[in-house]
Amino acid sequence: MGSGEQLITIAAVLLGALSTHVTNHLMERSRNRHQKLTRWDDRKIDTYAEYVDAAKMRIALAARLYEAREGRRDDHRPEQDLREDLAEGGRRWGSAFERVMLLGGDDVIEAGHELNTVLAEIDWQATGALSGSLAEWRERHRAAFRLINDFHEAARADLGIRGSVTGEKHPERDLLLPPAREARAGD
Repeated sequence: MGSGEQLITIAAVLLGALSTHVTNHLMERSRNRHQKLTRWDDRKIDTYAEYVDAAKMRIALAARLYEAREGRRDDHRPEQDLREDLAEGGRRWGSAFERVMLLGGDDVIEAGHELNTVLAEIDWQATGALSGSLAEWRERHRAAFRLINDFHEAARADLGIRGSVTGEKHPERDLLLPPAREARAGD
């Protein structure tokens, strides 16, 4: 084997090693990028779920206070305790929304802002800061749950999840209400 053939062989080995190294580097970079995206998606899912859970908890705590104040529920806890529970639920919700603001896409953040407006109205009516009838109370709840679905839609789009939580396959549902009791004045 002549020196020219040896140089060609060495060049081929070096070219093969270099191409293997470049290919491995690009594959590793692509894998790392995918892992980072997946990690952020996992955090976003947790953040979005925590926010919706905190929003629903805030609604439930407001309902408990409202029903106690209006004499619709026999609650053995003092009103002040129920107000403190609602305030704590508000703090948890606020922290959850801050995470949405940090990690969420624009449409998700906007859907959260719209929901927050209705949540505030529910709180205000529950505490008596905003007056309203039982029908208005229920309409605020209907609006809140429609906006929760809108938040779900925006979150799913942000995460690249196909499908929908609303529409033809998932028609809008009304509030689940207990059987009617004897009507009270002003209802």
